[in-house]
Amino acid sequence: MRKLKQFIAGDEDGDRGESFLEEDSDGSCSLTATQRMYAFAACLAAGLAFMFLSLIVFVKPIKFALLFTFGNIFAVGSTAFLIGTGQQLTMMFDSTRVYATSIYLGFVVISLICALLIHNKILTLIAILCEICALIWYSLSYIPFARTMVSNLMVRVFDTEL
Repeated sequence: MRKLKQFIAGDEDGDRGESFLEEDSDGSCSLTATQRMYAFAACLAAGLAFMFLSLIVFVKPIKFALLFTFGNIFAVGSTAFLIGTGQQLTMMFDSTRVYATSIYLGFVVISLICALLIHNKILTLIAILCEICALIWYSLSYIPFARTMVSNLMVRVFDTEL
């Protein structure tokens, strides 16, 4: 654990610099770096558990949608413990990923509306499929040139000459 903490803090050669776990953009977090790591791990584990449980109830689309969507929210939100909520929101709504974030959050809301208010299984499944695609596109926005590479690949795969 000490080596992981040193790596994250950038303290490999003994210099004690400020890490991304110790800096807090708005100064409102009173958790220590270790507590933030544990909170991140717990939130991520809860999100993954919800997503795993959603696969068990896959035949019941409404329960699947609720568990899967809450799992996504926990998993995506877990990084706020590492970098702070202000930095998380700044990164999410950065100009390079504002559309991906908006579409993803929109489909999260649509999935919950279809599951909780409308109770339509077909609409819920369509919303969940769109949510998964939006989550993949949102996740790719954090990898340099990943969205461009996937877009070019999709053009090549589906570009058939008649």
